[in-house]
Amino acid sequence: MAFLTVAERTIAYRDSGEAALPAVLLAHPLGMSQDVWEDVVAALRGRFRCVTWDLPGHGASSGLTEAVTPRALAEDALALADALGVARFHFVGTSIGGVVGQQLLIQCPERLADVVLTNTGAVIGTPDNWHARASRVRQEGLAAMADEIVPRWFSEAFAQGNAATYTGWKTQLARTDGESYARLCEMLADTDFSGQLRGVAGPVRLLGGREDLSTPPDTLKALASQFGDARLEVLESIAHVPSVEVPEAVAKRLRTWLGDAPVGAEGVSYAAGLETRKQVLGEAHVERASENATTLDAPFQNMITRLAWGELWGNDDLSRTERSMITLAVLAALGRDGELELHLKTAQRIGLSEAQLRQALMHVAIYAGVPAANHAFAMAKKLGWGNSL
Repeated sequence: MAFLTVAERTIAYRDSGEAALPAVLLAHPLGMSQDVWEDVVAALRGRFRCVTWDLPGHGASSGLTEAVTPRALAEDALALADALGVARFHFVGTSIGGVVGQQLLIQCPERLADVVLTNTGAVIGTPDNWHARASRVRQEGLAAMADEIVPRWFSEAFAQGNAATYTGWKTQLARTDGESYARLCEMLADTDFSGQLRGVAGPVRLLGGREDLSTPPDTLKALASQFGDARLEVLESIAHVPSVEVPEAVAKRLRTWLGDAPVGAEGVSYAAGLETRKQVLGEAHVERASENATTLDAPFQNMITRLAWGELWGNDDLSRTERSMITLAVLAALGRDGELELHLKTAQRIGLSEAQLRQALMHVAIYAGVPAANHAFAMAKKLGWGNSL
């Protein structure tokens, strides 16, 4: 876990995945923490760079001392993205996390790629109920209210079959800063995005749970109508926090919805391959290759973009560092110096370690010959790999 200071508040966050991968920011529900995404992030490893964080007063983030707005929470997300050098990102948010997502769609759609909002609404609950909850939290404390709040997060079947997880989240709620929780309740009482979302640019997907009492399917349907063309899927037998109840099902949908083009009979589009190629080799290199293309080799460039970068590098069975090691070993063994130099530079960009490069080239020495490996080591050293003894 790492920490960032924004507007004199500390935000606790995790940055998981290689910097060259497409970034996804994931925002958690009220009363929980970024740990709701732990299993989802694990399932997305090697395909996306996942950034999670704790809302104010939740997890390890510092609390609120004054009123807060959706814009302020969105600014936290943007400050985090800026600090990590992420210009554009996918966004996934559940419940109040989905409120943050809606604010980002209104405030800065140019920063967003695909957006997935789960178990949320343009309006959540009623103002009277939120103000009443805020008042009770200040008077009674969250620990005293856990037995009525937590059952709304999970389906009855999940709660009965996962007692330790259920109890763990009750403990997490009890540890949440009560004043911050109350101020966020008051924010939700005042939040209504009705009429502000139609015409928002970019693809939006909605995901809900059939047994969700806090944001039932009808709330998601109303939100979908606000966008005009947002697609909605409702998971059967699931309540308010699908990332905890069915993390693999959530991850599977994210891999499909967040620009993760499937490999199959129709193949991968040129656009999908081009995006992967830019992420791995860098935009400058790809732009030069495109500018230098002629009528002779343009079809060839199209083919390798679709096949090498879309079908192969775009497949998540191997991470990009693993593919980099394989590619370096093959190029070194075949003596393809031009491509080897390019991929040695690329390996530095995507975070391949010195130890990983060394192991790849030592395999070349054993299975393809010491001279080939020796030549590759020499080339790597010229490009800045390794430090003096």
